[in-house]
Amino acid sequence: MSDFDYQLPPERIAGYPSEMRDASCLLELRRSSGEIRHHRFRDILTLLEPGDVLALNDTRVIPARLIGHAPTGGRVELLLLEPVEGDLWRAIGKPGRRLRPGDVAHFGEDKLRAHVRGSEGDEGIRLVELEYEGDLLVVLDDVGLPPLPPYIDREPEPTDRERYQTVYAREPGAVAAPTAGLHFTEELLDEVRRLGVGVGYVTLHVGLGTFRPVRTEFVTEHRMHAEFYRVSPEFAALANQRRGRLVAVGTTVCRTLESVADEQGRIEPGSGHTEIFIYPGYRFRAVEAMVTNFHLPRSTLLMMVSAFCGSREMLMRAYEEALEHGYRFYSYGDAMMIH
Repeated sequence: MSDFDYQLPPERIAGYPSEMRDASCLLELRRSSGEIRHHRFRDILTLLEPGDVLALNDTRVIPARLIGHAPTGGRVELLLLEPVEGDLWRAIGKPGRRLRPGDVAHFGEDKLRAHVRGSEGDEGIRLVELEYEGDLLVVLDDVGLPPLPPYIDREPEPTDRERYQTVYAREPGAVAAPTAGLHFTEELLDEVRRLGVGVGYVTLHVGLGTFRPVRTEFVTEHRMHAEFYRVSPEFAALANQRRGRLVAVGTTVCRTLESVADEQGRIEPGSGHTEIFIYPGYRFRAVEAMVTNFHLPRSTLLMMVSAFCGSREMLMRAYEEALEHGYRFYSYGDAMMIH
């Protein structure tokens, strides 16, 4: 794991997005030579080619962070992770002493109640049954908050409801944004299409795998948490008939496409749960270029991008140059295109 560590000054973690989505910085990294160039994100139009297919994750982040109180009156917090069955959900809760089996937490003037049914594993996961009236997503929009990652050291603000969401988000179910897609605007996507680049959508609901730290000393001992994906026949046809490259926007798209690609790189439609773990040594079957943000040290996402670069050293050189040029890191930060 120490091979995937690096030092990041705290002030380089982006606390807010750039004023305009497509005005963020874009680092271009060419895998064949290691050459690095610097752009604004809207310049991605000069890096895409007619015949390419741009693959986007259309998952929609739900307001999964809940702040309420226990029957004793003490403050409790829940982060909904994923549904198990019906209204039974996996969630991360704190403080644990107020979320024991049999306890009930109340949210939004009692519009939503969470009955703690049990716990799972040793990572603080609770099984909670939600009680509410009407449609759960409507209730969550009313009482929940955007689930900003913990390294954004502030409370969510009204603008986060829009900015911690891609402009093409449409399938509710994620508890973290597919952040590489945050840089696109509708206008930029229209220009991409006019360039002769195909634009298609897959779905992967970002879940616990994003939050789970790697606790093992050796990379190969880590096990990924399963996340739900869906690839439509329409997207598979678009990808398989392409004349250019398959460009994955984000690590979530990369995981999805590599999960459904056969040995020849053809995309098979379908849905299910993927536990694919990509680290250096992996042979990519489908993805030929990737747009991604800058990731946390010692994270599975950093390992995946290292694998795509072909070497950890190449990626680390790019990160060093990004730091020298003032790039901003993590979810609300800048991006890179590797091709």
